[in-house]
Amino acid sequence: MVRAKYAEIALQDKGTNASSCCGAGGCSTEVYNIMTDDYSKLEGYAPDADLGLGCGLPTEFAGIKSGDTVLDLGSGAGNDCFVARHETGVDGRVIGVDFTPEMIAKARENATKLGFANVEFRQGDIEALPLSANMVDVVVSNCVLNLVPDKRKAFGEVMRVLKPGGHFSISDVVVRGEIPPRLRESAEMYAGCVSGALEEGAYLGIIHDLGFERVTVSKRKPIIVPDDILARYLSAEEIAAYKASSAGTFSITVTAHKADATCCAPNAEGTAKVKLATGEACGCGVDSTCC
Repeated sequence: MVRAKYAEIALQDKGTNASSCCGAGGCSTEVYNIMTDDYSKLEGYAPDADLGLGCGLPTEFAGIKSGDTVLDLGSGAGNDCFVARHETGVDGRVIGVDFTPEMIAKARENATKLGFANVEFRQGDIEALPLSANMVDVVVSNCVLNLVPDKRKAFGEVMRVLKPGGHFSISDVVVRGEIPPRLRESAEMYAGCVSGALEEGAYLGIIHDLGFERVTVSKRKPIIVPDDILARYLSAEEIAAYKASSAGTFSITVTAHKADATCCAPNAEGTAKVKLATGEACGCGVDSTCC
């Protein structure tokens, strides 16, 4: 369902996407866009690549340096890749991965128009990235991992492809409290980046469990779902109860680091520890300190 929806989004004009919920469909008469942040002041911004699908500015906290190799998960039409390319420069390399062929085609077209020889786009799944281990310095992603069914596997792949000492900056949607079931079950709200979200503690827990260090929520902002959207799924009484509760949806930008080459961390399955530099077994249990 998500693949079909984002194939449709790739072929829409930017105005249609920007007036929607993360591009998912006709969103609200109350707001222009309930998710996206303003990219227009960032160096490297390419308007044709901005489909209005993000929920943060992950490159703002990514600490990308000249010459870095950067990976963008769910790269869409290339927006974050081109901002990252400005930071990494002509001596760096930027790789975008997306599982929608229409998005890959659009991103490659944009890269060609911009003349960027060091930006490439690969079709593939975030849960099984088409990259070798230990090859990227920085991973970024914008409002995508919440759409991935197995988030532990996705973050395990981030750990695998990062170089020892590398880091990520990921903007994503999380929830706090109990979201009404009909919102969580809606296909449109799932593709619109709201109902696929994990509870914030569980989301951050996965990152900690996989052995990432210096895990920091660099930015948090509430996502206010307007009444005319809520009314599609909830009665007036249910809307009032939802608003009165402590539940809510938030965009967070999380940064974290992979330990250096001498250390061990849990593998993607969480069943054993492996050496970060080589992927070899550490010879100790997952709960042991062996580096």
